[in-house]
Amino acid sequence: MNYKSRNKAYILLADGTIFYGKSIGIEGNSYGEICFNTGMTGYQEIFTDPSYFGQIMITTNAHIGNYGILNEEAQSDIIAISGLICKNFSFSYSRVKSKKSLFDYLNNNKIITISDVDTRALVSYIRENGAMNAVISTDIDSIEDEKNKLKKIPKMEGLDLASKVSTKSSYFFGNSKASLKVAVLDLGIKKNILINMADRDMYMKIFPYDTKFETMESWNPDGYFLSNGPGDPQPLKKAIDIAKLIIKKNYPLFGICLGHQVIAIANGVSTYKMFNGHRGINHPVKNLITSKGEITSQNHGFAVVKKEAESHPDISITHIHLNDQTVAGMKMKSKNCFSVQYHPEAGPGPNDATYLFDIFKNNMKKIIIK
Repeated sequence: MNYKSRNKAYILLADGTIFYGKSIGIEGNSYGEICFNTGMTGYQEIFTDPSYFGQIMITTNAHIGNYGILNEEAQSDIIAISGLICKNFSFSYSRVKSKKSLFDYLNNNKIITISDVDTRALVSYIRENGAMNAVISTDIDSIEDEKNKLKKIPKMEGLDLASKVSTKSSYFFGNSKASLKVAVLDLGIKKNILINMADRDMYMKIFPYDTKFETMESWNPDGYFLSNGPGDPQPLKKAIDIAKLIIKKNYPLFGICLGHQVIAIANGVSTYKMFNGHRGINHPVKNLITSKGEITSQNHGFAVVKKEAESHPDISITHIHLNDQTVAGMKMKSKNCFSVQYHPEAGPGPNDATYLFDIFKNNMKKIIIK
């Protein structure tokens, strides 16, 4: 192993707390909401998930970078995180299939990274004090200046970040001869979602976040999908209006993560900013219909207000998160519409919930048969 001399660096939290570490060699400052992911593997998929846009990621796994980078594992064309904090950073890798090191990957994208941090203490602090904005910096003499700059960084509440990561123009995915067509509203979609639908004989047209419903409908799809994505769902007025129209016409509709929250708001059910959020690949969920448990991949900082969902006359809660009893899934009683807060496509994570894509497929097939 090659040992390198590394300069001191720091993490400054919005409440003034400071943690120290060392730069891996990518110099500069980076701002965002600090969060942590408890996954023990899948760092490339996590870093390229658009739902993390604008966030500084803490990895709780002790070693990061030891198996390098493989292009096929990226969940988008960008590294979505704004910065990375870890305990041990590996400059070398051992996986034969890998094409480059994690350092080269981060350096090419100018992602500020700090290692040698007491991540256990940092995560414990965030668990107790909640998610907040932060800055990571390799300029050790800039702390006082950064305190003032950090005050001006907007909080996650009210931020429309889907517009930052959505496709700029429509594109197609899958086999054009597939039996089913799905119109996808891209709020920050992961590649694994598209792969899971393509594997189930679906051909997709992916539309930008601000597409008009009439444009999507003119493609004559068999069903509609609202994707995952970053930020607060409340500002996504156009997406909410699209969801309302799809529901009104009773077209088959499936939503994941941010799409799930958009469907809730379209039904008059509120969302709220969570204290910490759920980010990891081992979150326990109970399917209330089958009474079976699922181990799931999750990444969200907002959630649906449970009391409002429970009291809604046309909504049935289908899944709950077993750690805190938050809403993990729901369906409409009189409409062909369902959604989940977690990520059944994994990428990374377990495949316990891939059956949800089969439900979506069957929902569309029932309409075609009729």
